[in-house]
Amino acid sequence: MTSGGADLALIAKTFGWTTVAIGALICLGYGLWRFLALALGAAAGAFTPRTPGAPDPRISPYTGPEPAQPAYWARQMWVDAVAAARAAAHTVWYLLVHHWLDELVRRRLLTGRNASTGDRAEHVLGRLVLRLLAPATALAALLSALLASALLLGIAVVFAAQLLLVRGVALAGVAGGRSAERLWKLARGIRMKCPYPGCYRPFPLAVHLCPGCGAAHRELRPGRFGALRHVCTCGRALPTTALAGRRGLALRCPHCDQELPAAVGTTRVVHLPLIGGTSAGKTMLMAAVLDGLRSWSHESALTVEFASIADRREANTLGRQLQTSGWALKTQGGQPRALMLLVGRGRGPLKRRRLLYLYDPMGESLRDAATTRLQQYLAHADGVVLVADVLAAPGVRRALREGDGRLAVAARPADLGPVDTYAAFAGELQGLGGRRGRLGVAVVVTKRDVLDRLSSLPRPQGPVDAWLGEIGLDGLVRTLDHDFAAARYWAVSAHAATGAGALVSEQRRAAEPVLWLLSRTGLRTGGAPASARRPRLPHLPRLPRPRGRTGGTGGTGGSDPTRPGEPTDPAAPDRSSL
Repeated sequence: MTSGGADLALIAKTFGWTTVAIGALICLGYGLWRFLALALGAAAGAFTPRTPGAPDPRISPYTGPEPAQPAYWARQMWVDAVAAARAAAHTVWYLLVHHWLDELVRRRLLTGRNASTGDRAEHVLGRLVLRLLAPATALAALLSALLASALLLGIAVVFAAQLLLVRGVALAGVAGGRSAERLWKLARGIRMKCPYPGCYRPFPLAVHLCPGCGAAHRELRPGRFGALRHVCTCGRALPTTALAGRRGLALRCPHCDQELPAAVGTTRVVHLPLIGGTSAGKTMLMAAVLDGLRSWSHESALTVEFASIADRREANTLGRQLQTSGWALKTQGGQPRALMLLVGRGRGPLKRRRLLYLYDPMGESLRDAATTRLQQYLAHADGVVLVADVLAAPGVRRALREGDGRLAVAARPADLGPVDTYAAFAGELQGLGGRRGRLGVAVVVTKRDVLDRLSSLPRPQGPVDAWLGEIGLDGLVRTLDHDFAAARYWAVSAHAATGAGALVSEQRRAAEPVLWLLSRTGLRTGGAPASARRPRLPHLPRLPRPRGRTGGTGGTGGSDPTRPGEPTDPAAPDRSSL
């Protein structure tokens, strides 16, 4: 018994070690690599494309409001990684349980069949050997599955680290793209605001329309939909920054959904409201400003163009009114739509531009605090053009003799004098924007053609602020000089600057207040050649000058507006699209 028991123990021990040795050999020689190869192949299959045109079950459609698919690194990368890990784990489990243990060991080796072909061994001894190999094969399968799982886990950890690195790089690209654009806008002073009545709201990003399908993209910037580009649902790639070409897309306001000019978001916006009473001449002055900017562009480095087709249409309508009747129709409606112009200087990459928003509100809308508070565009003002009709000032009207009084009545004086006009909106301007002390005010005395014909008043020659003091409006001058960072004064005949037979000199004088306010935003419009430059008083603005003599004298308004302007150089290029 002892000898027999020892023999059985030795046989069992020998069989056990032989089984372990054979299992290890099968594992290291074949099983482990078979498990790894099939598992890695299944994992790689999770990243391979499926049949073109067929729906891919791995991709879950994005159902959010943005008409674009999230970037691969933001979402699908992790979906594919999880799918690959599941495919590898499922392959290892299937190979171990179904293929090796069930098919090879139980169905073939234990029944005396060849593990490779499944053919039954003909000799009893062959079937016995196959049955004896079954435990070693099962052990090899277990060892192969465990080692393959450990190696696959290590590969998964390394791969996850790589995915995190990719995501980190992508997020760094997103942060870099947003920061670069934010710094670029900050350096150029770009702040986007809606120009339409009832809105006037600022926004950080406009709605961009896909040129392929017209889909509205509200998040077209570096983010979860892509760092450099977004892919629209129609398949078109859209750049995510203005520096990368986004500026070529059509824009809409994210609040009121109205069309915006292409320059919004790439050009600094300058908001200039024209403030004056009813019949003070605001609309006439705006028409004169348009003609004056065009005239300056003939003879200087100034460039002027309409920001949109709607702006060109509006200006053409105003021009036809003046050509037909010589007068502009009274401003109607509630809050005004800004007339938008692109004003620049220079050419090429060094060209500086401003997107000019000109507001022409009804005089009635600025009579009291309640109606003025509704003029939300005042909160964004970069300067103010105060249109002063001195013929409406009670003190000036009392000083007019009988004949001059009839001339003043024929000139359609405003319903409020300049003092009352400013007093009505001054407090609300400060309340809306809180920046009045940093703004400039350009005071434009209108109807100069009538003022020059009045014998009861001194003619508006020399410094206009001094002339206002002579006619009893020195209090207004002191108030404006105190309330604003800078104040300049002009006397203009908008009637002489518009319509048939308009004077070039008066057109340019009408544009000077706007050019001065633009210069305060950093757009230096240049000066006159040395041969034509005149000494300037300290308070005169720096303005573009023609190459020849004209009838204008800058901000002093010291020349006779009825004198015809000198002819301009016919060979000078016209850089205006007005």
